[in-house]
Parts: sequence; C-alpha cells; structure tokens
Amino acid sequence: MANPAASPPDDTDRALRHELYLFSLYRVLEACLLALIVFSPAGALIGEPDNPLLVGALAVAYLVAAFVLLLFSQRRDTGFGPQVGLGIACDVVVAALATHALPQAASGIAMMLLFNVGAAALLLPLRYGLAGAALAAVALVVEYAYSVTTDHALVRPAAELMMFTVSYFAMATMTNLLGIEMRESRNLADQRGAEAANLAEINELIIRRMRTGVLMVDSSGRIRLANEAALMLLGQGDAGDDGRERVLAQLAPRLAMRLAQWRRDGQAEDTPLTLGEEQNEILPRFARLLANDDTTLVFLDDTSMVSRRAESLTLAAMGRFSASLAHEIRNPLAAISYATQLLEESEDLGDSDRRLLQIVHQQCMRTNGIVESVLGLARRERASPEQVELVSFVRRFIDEYRLTLQEDNGSLKATGSQSPMNALVDPRHLQQVLTVLVNNAIAHGRMPGESARITLNLDKHEGHPVIEVADRGPGIPDGVLAQLFRPFYTTSEHGTGLGLYIARELCRANEASLEYVPVPGGGACFRATLAGTNVLRADQA
Repeated sequence: MANPAASPPDDTDRALRHELYLFSLYRVLEACLLALIVFSPAGALIGEPDNPLLVGALAVAYLVAAFVLLLFSQRRDTGFGPQVGLGIACDVVVAALATHALPQAASGIAMMLLFNVGAAALLLPLRYGLAGAALAAVALVVEYAYSVTTDHALVRPAAELMMFTVSYFAMATMTNLLGIEMRESRNLADQRGAEAANLAEINELIIRRMRTGVLMVDSSGRIRLANEAALMLLGQGDAGDDGRERVLAQLAPRLAMRLAQWRRDGQAEDTPLTLGEEQNEILPRFARLLANDDTTLVFLDDTSMVSRRAESLTLAAMGRFSASLAHEIRNPLAAISYATQLLEESEDLGDSDRRLLQIVHQQCMRTNGIVESVLGLARRERASPEQVELVSFVRRFIDEYRLTLQEDNGSLKATGSQSPMNALVDPRHLQQVLTVLVNNAIAHGRMPGESARITLNLDKHEGHPVIEVADRGPGIPDGVLAQLFRPFYTTSEHGTGLGLYIARELCRANEASLEYVPVPGGGACFRATLAGTNVLRADQA
C-alpha cells in the first residue's frame, strides 16, 4: 500500500494538508476546552483537580503546542508524517497527564482522545495509525496502573480500560480504511474529471474544425457560440474570438429572417443563401436546442463545396473522355485544315471562296485550341521550374505577341521595374498564363468604340516578384467575381470558360498564385505572384 505521507501527488498532498489543518483546529478546540475547565468557574462542574499546579501548567502548555502545530500544518517545507505523529504523541501525553490530574473527567478525556487517534489513522498509513492507537492504549494502561499502585480514590473499572483500548484500535483501523477509500475516490474523481475535460476539449476542437458552420443563437438573436467555419462563412474569419457581442441580424440579415420564419412556422426553405464577402452559397438548417427555449442551433452547409466537387468529377470525366476522343477529333481536323490550305493555293478561287476558306481555317484553329485546352486540363502536366529573368521575358513576350496583334484591336506595353528580376517558374507555363490573360484583356478590357490598352507591370509584392496584366476596360462586375476562376464559366458566347481556370492551375503547379485585383477608376487587373529564386536562402537566413 502506498504511503500518502511519503510522496503524495500534488492534489492528494493539498487535500491531506487541508485535513491536517482541520485536525489541528480541532486540537486547538480541545486545548481551549481544557483551559476553560482549569481557569474558569466551569471547572466546578467536574470537580477539584487532584494536582492544580500540574493541570494548570498542562493546559497552558497544550494550548501553546496546539497553536504551534496549527501554524506548522500549513507549511509545506516540513514533513507531513512527522507533523501528524508529533501531534498524536502530544495528544496522548496530555490526555494521560490530564486523566491523572482530573480523575473525575477521565472517561471524557479518553473519549475525546478517541477522535484524535482516528484522525491520525485517517492521515497516516495503517501501521502508523495502529502505532498511534497502541500509544494511546499504553498511556491509559500506565496511568491506570499508577493510579492503582498509589491507592487513588477514583480508580476506573478495568473493563472500561479494555473497552477504550479496543475502541482505539477499531477506530484506527476503520478510519484508515475510510481514508484509503476517500483518497481512491478523490483520485478516481480527478481522473474522471481530467478525462471529461479532455473529451470536452476534443469535442470543442472537432466542432471548431468542422467544415459545416455551427451557430448557437439565443431567443434574442445573439450569437452565443460559433465555430471557425461559421465565422468564415459569415465573413468574420479575421475577427476570431475577440469577446464582442455578435448579433445575427447585423452579420447576416437574410439568415436572421430565415431563422425567424422557421421559429414561427417550423418550415425551412430549401433555397441557398449567399453570405459573406465571397458570396458563398449557404444552405441553413435549424434545430431547437431545448424544447421550452428558443435557443437554436444553426448549421450552415456550404453548397459551393458540393459544386466544386461536382466540377472536379466533371473535369475528371472530361479528362478521360477527351483523352479517348483526342485522336478521333484532331486527325480529321488536321486533314480539314491541310485541305483548306491546299485549296487556298489554288488560283481558280474567287475572293468569296477564299473568304469561306479563311473562315473554315479559323474555325479549325479555334476547334484545335479548344481540344488543346481540354487536353491540357486533363493532363495536368507537371511544371519544370527554372530561373527566369522576368524583364527580358516580358519584353520578348510583348514583341512576339505584337506580331499577331492588329493595331485596331489594342496596344500592349511593359511598365514597372526595369532592373533584372528573377523568378522560379516554368517558362512554357508562364507564356501560356500571360497569353490567356492578354487574350482576355483584348476581348473584354475595352470601352465601347475604343481599342484595348493593356499593360504588363513588373513589381514586387511582399518580397515576391509579380506580373500584373491590367486593362482600361469596364472592369468585372461584382456578381461575376465569385465564379471568375471556375471552369466552364464564361460570359462570352464564343468562350469555353477554361482560360482563367487553366491559368490559375498552371500558377499553382509552379507554386505561384493568380488573383484578381480591383483597379480604382475602372479597369481590371490580374496579378500573378511568382516564387523567388532565393527561397531556400531566405529560410536559412
């Protein structure tokens, strides 16, 4: 059996120290009672002491010792076991001397000592508790033998002595077993409490990390609890737990109206809501927390995630389908294009026929471009990044692009930094990304009756090299921004909706990013943030 007085854990030691403090307080009460009997008229109820000088000195000494033991019971630098042992030894000695000096109160003193023996056995291991009981029994036997040999007038019966002796041992045994049960119960309760606290933390972490938003809204519309997903969907992801009171009607008025309607008639609409700055499509679900309370749990399901998963499945199916049909489409397409070129070399064709051949050739090229885009999307070729000097690369790109750009369609120029700027990127992918962005700017970045004015700006943003493709057109409407980079989304009847999506995927393959940046005063700007060539060197520094 472990000794709780030898090396108790922190919680057990704190509990035992508290019990020792209460035991010491009880000893002070006993000392005060003895002093009251000796130095007050209440002592007349018991009778005159046989030795007034002894009992007076004993009362004062016991009172002082009780207060000293009370003070030492709160000190952790002294041993726990020695304090209890010293206290019970002091109690036994005082009880024996008080019994000798006050024979009329011998039974009461022996009865009070019974509690001291039991309290000591409660705090000490069994062998030390039984030793305390044996010390008390020996003290009573010695005092009884002394009284008998000195012909004391009030000699107690021997049966009373035997009963007290047996009671001391029985009390020591029972209280020791009770102490063991109490300590085991306390340790088990602490263990269960720690497990419950850990489970609560795990549950809180799971709820906080759930992708489904969870809100707890009280009857007055205040948000009591919210996980991270809910705050992100409501556009409060950066606020975090800042202690501010959040009202649902202020953060999401449409959601508050939907909740109020559900509380009135119990029916929830199946149509999604658009919430937050990103205009995510959210389908709310409601559940009453208590039967007699309006506190409600609001679950926010992001239906855009389902849409993205459907898009991923569509793209995967498209990849498999396009791979199997690539040769079937491209072979006859190449034959048609080659035949068109041969027909254009004929001298017997009129101008109208040549115009028709040009249309056929253009449509063949357009169809081939669509096939190439779908195949590139399906293949997801891995990037082969290398050091690219961006200033010369952009200049070379502009020179090559101007060869195919008609002057009435638009102008293209480079701005920004002219000092050498290096980036780690696959040049083929960068060429394709810039081509997509410039093509979009020419097609959509012009005001009515004007030609497109496009600039490729080189700069650094947060320590990374960036290329910005900007135009002076009407810009992009806010309702289109949320779906700007989604595949197959296009506002043009001639587009495929894959250009910006493929451009962003190519940037991701090169550990870069592509984002839309609003332009004050009109126009649109797409920023490609590339990886620098000294990433490892910067990390090591």
